[in-house]
Amino acid sequence: MKRKVNVIADLDGNKIVFIHDVQFKGKRSIEWKEVELYLKQFIGESYVIENTNDMIYIGTDFPDEYAHSEYTTSLKGANAKSKANAAQGIPELIEIAVGKEHKKNSKYKHNKDAKLGWYRYGSRFALPVCGSNGEVVGYNVFHVIMVVRHDKDGKMYLYDIVNIKKETSNLFQS
Repeated sequence: MKRKVNVIADLDGNKIVFIHDVQFKGKRSIEWKEVELYLKQFIGESYVIENTNDMIYIGTDFPDEYAHSEYTTSLKGANAKSKANAAQGIPELIEIAVGKEHKKNSKYKHNKDAKLGWYRYGSRFALPVCGSNGEVVGYNVFHVIMVVRHDKDGKMYLYDIVNIKKETSNLFQS
C-alpha cells in the first residue's frame, strides 16, 4: 500500500511527520481491525532513531497492542481518528523520536517481554484539515509518546503510541 508521508522541519527545526492522506475515516468509530491489519505490514522491520541511534524493531505484538490497548479503547472522536491515521507514519515517527526516558518494568505480566524495562520517546505528526469543498486547507499537528519495550534479548520493540495531544498553536497552511 502506497503511503503519502514525508518529514518536514518546523520553524524551530523540530521534525514533524506529515501524513497527507486520511486513510482511516469514521463518523462514529474507527475500524480498529483494519488499523491492526494495516500495521502488520511493518512486522519484522526495524528503524533507527536519528537522535539516539537506537534500533527499534516492530514485533508481532505491536499491531494488536496498538489497535486494542487500554489507551486505544479509551479514545473517542478526533483522538481515535488521529491515532488510527498515525499508523501510516510509524517508520518516520520512530526515526524522528526525541527525549528518551527509561522506566523500570512495574507489571508482573511484562516480566518476559519487557524484562529490561521501558523507554518513552516523544514524536510529532500532522494530519490534513479539509475545508467544506474537500480541499486541504492546513494541517493539525499532534504530539505523541512512543512506548518501547526493552526485551530480555536486548532488543527494543515498539509497543504502543499513547498520550496523543493536538498542538493548538500549530495549523500549518497548505
